[in-house]
Amino acid sequence: MTESTSNLGTVGALSLSVISSVAIVICNKALLSNFSFNFATTLTSWHLLVTFFSLYVAQLLKLFENKPSDPGTVMGFGVLNGISVGLLNLCLGFNSVGFYQMTKLAIIPCTVLLETLFFGKRFSHHIQLSLIVLLIGVGIATITDLQLNALGSLISVLAIGTTCVAQIMTNTIQKRFMVSSTQLLYQSCPYQATTLFIMGPFLDGLLTKENVFAFKYTTLVLLFIILSCLIAVSVNFSTFLVLGKTSPVSYQVLGHLKTCLVLGFGYILLHNPFSWQNVFGIAIAVV
Repeated sequence: MTESTSNLGTVGALSLSVISSVAIVICNKALLSNFSFNFATTLTSWHLLVTFFSLYVAQLLKLFENKPSDPGTVMGFGVLNGISVGLLNLCLGFNSVGFYQMTKLAIIPCTVLLETLFFGKRFSHHIQLSLIVLLIGVGIATITDLQLNALGSLISVLAIGTTCVAQIMTNTIQKRFMVSSTQLLYQSCPYQATTLFIMGPFLDGLLTKENVFAFKYTTLVLLFIILSCLIAVSVNFSTFLVLGKTSPVSYQVLGHLKTCLVLGFGYILLHNPFSWQNVFGIAIAVV
């Protein structure tokens, strides 16, 4: 593979990640705001189940070949990924929105620290400065309040740790076992989906005081859930693709830029409240 082809593939992966992520946020925002469907963890488990069955069909059609890797490593990775999603949802439930955004921002320096300590990776001063500017910009744009509590802080620390390790593992497993992003996603999806499917109803019930199975599923709600699951196939695929082609730090940087885009599209399409603080923060992050 030539360097130009590799760069083109990376740009394609980044573009797919941005487009699909913004689309699913808008779709899920409609589910939450218009239909009061507040069961985020359970919905994520459905996303992963649809992703797995989509990849299963793709494998039957010979669109990709499943390459076996270490089952124990893949299972641990899948379960850890599922737990990290559940902890991030709990973090939002037990903390203020501002502290939740701080938690997401903390993933970048934590990832940099882990990669430096355990993988000997070095980041140039230019990259470090760019990350600092990005974090400041996203922080200004998204953090509106900071309220601390002991349980919420503990959940936040656990969420940061599991997310960092899971994203680093996504990159290292692909390189260590020479598997593609599609192959790793296909193998780990059942474990992620099962973990979240077990945790989902309990966590969602704890956070919303509602039962996901007692929710009134109208035709329109079901259509939006199906659309969300279909978009999630692209989101999950592009996540593994980006982590395989770049690095966990690059993926986190991309994630914060997507946050800025979501804020902008939310204002344009959903008429969400927007302030000069949001505008100033997004401008700093993009620059």
